[in-house]
Amino acid sequence: METALLLNTSMFLTLATILTPMLLPLLSKTYQNTPTTITRTIKTAFLTSLAPALLFAHSNTESITSNWEWKFIMDFKIPLSFKMDQYSMMFFPIALFVTWSILQFASWYMTTEPHTTKFFSYLLMFLIAMLTLTIANNMFLLFIGWEGVGIMSFLLIGWWHGRAEANTAALQAVLYNRIGDIGLILSMAWLASSMNSWEIQLSHSPQTPMLPLLGLILAATGKSAQFGLHPWLPAAMEGPTPVSALLHSSTMVVAGIFLLIRTHPILATNQTALTTCLCLGALSTLFAATCALTQNDIKKIIAFSTSSQLGLMMVTIGLGLPQLAFLHISTHAFFKAMLFLCSGSIIHCLNGEQDIRKMGGLQKMLPTTTTCLTIGNLALMGTPFLAGFYSKDLIIESLNTSYVNAWALLLTLLATAFTATYSLRMTLLVQTGPTRIPVLTPMNENNPTLYNPITRLAVGSILAGLLISSTIPPTKIPPMTMPITTKTTAILVTILGIVLALELSNMAHTLTQPKQNTYSNFSSTLGYFNPLIHRSSSTKLLNSGQEVAQSLTDLSWYKKMGPEGLASLQQTAAKTTATLHTGLIKTYLGSFALSILITALLTQTN
Repeated sequence: METALLLNTSMFLTLATILTPMLLPLLSKTYQNTPTTITRTIKTAFLTSLAPALLFAHSNTESITSNWEWKFIMDFKIPLSFKMDQYSMMFFPIALFVTWSILQFASWYMTTEPHTTKFFSYLLMFLIAMLTLTIANNMFLLFIGWEGVGIMSFLLIGWWHGRAEANTAALQAVLYNRIGDIGLILSMAWLASSMNSWEIQLSHSPQTPMLPLLGLILAATGKSAQFGLHPWLPAAMEGPTPVSALLHSSTMVVAGIFLLIRTHPILATNQTALTTCLCLGALSTLFAATCALTQNDIKKIIAFSTSSQLGLMMVTIGLGLPQLAFLHISTHAFFKAMLFLCSGSIIHCLNGEQDIRKMGGLQKMLPTTTTCLTIGNLALMGTPFLAGFYSKDLIIESLNTSYVNAWALLLTLLATAFTATYSLRMTLLVQTGPTRIPVLTPMNENNPTLYNPITRLAVGSILAGLLISSTIPPTKIPPMTMPITTKTTAILVTILGIVLALELSNMAHTLTQPKQNTYSNFSSTLGYFNPLIHRSSSTKLLNSGQEVAQSLTDLSWYKKMGPEGLASLQQTAAKTTATLHTGLIKTYLGSFALSILITALLTQTN
């Protein structure tokens, strides 16, 4: 009991610390936030959040706290309840550590930007919405956090609203997420009607129908950019680099996977739903990895790698291993945030250049940035004993030893090979070879606000996997014995991808002109998905709108000029003439006199 009380107290202290920059300006008119105070607040919150995380790791005590109840219907209560369990306890320090590093980097990256305090406040609200979603114990509070990250992503992706591409990307993010929100609202409606509660831990039934589960999968597909609703994620690169780093590492995109982790007890009752998650994840991870192979924008490559890793998390949900999916979310946050910060440092030092074909030889000019970029890429590949290895290797191992379809396994292994290929391609083009950058490009990475967050995340990318995997026990007992080929499949496939990348790189030196073919065109045009879907949907909407407008115009003309128009005209005339029969002799004589006068005038003129 004492442990639970201490856990709750320290957790709410962390929440109060995070909310301080939002509340103080409301309480005091003289208080003004600055980027430095917001960054320090998040640093303090991170240090505070270590206490409940370590306490939970030591005692393994879970608790649910309800503070207030909203009774808007007699038999349906919505409590404000928070769940302090393994997921929320572990996610809080990870999200705060990553956000602290990103905010410190943003104070260097956005130094010439006007309204930096507003930008930092937006980032803070983005984090608060994600943490609300994480700690929520009922669907209502989860939905508030869910919509919060959606709104904040719209504002942050479209931060440079003077650019048409940024506005389009922000709208795209909102519209694709709206489709996912339909699924979540559908599932909430079903839970409210059948379970008569939105409490997550009460939502367990022997056999859940497919419809609400499909709603949850659709919600996760929209938010976590799975195949079909994925185009908004690479488009979101139009936002500033700190936004991309926060969006892709520990907020927004992992919200969909987190929803499925939270609601896994009801998903696990339906094998069809799990198979849907598995196949959707396998397709997403391969498609995104294929698109990343031929991209030349450094941020787009990292964005597609996020989409690919989210597909891998979805595969893990389909395997029925939510804790392993959470482990991959945790390890992925460190190296993905670092990859974005490294790319931001390179872009800033090259005066906004993002094309990797125009880089090269940066190893000597930006040693810290490029070293950390290499560590991040190696962690992404699943190199042994770096962060990604502890989760990625285990996912492929579980996939290998489970009784699921071989199609999903084949797609995932192919995506793993592609991950190694595009990561190595990016590393080689950016860091090695001749210098292809302008001569007078000023470069300076000797700024503490630049190299401190990147090196901090690099240490996290090396150690996080070992530290987190030791505190998250597996839910299912892994097989103790397996063939050596099964055990080393992931690393073998990764090595195969590296060999392929090196071979392609050597071939590229001898080719004079890269020849176009169906496969490279498929990858570089993102699987023809964007032009097909966006053009066809907009054309269909415009055509249907035009048809409706034309039919309405035609109908109105028919009404005005056709039988209805004539009928209404006759009715008006009848009413007008009817008003003349008033029974007064003066009116009658006046009308007779007027008629005779008009007739006389007409005959006279003739």
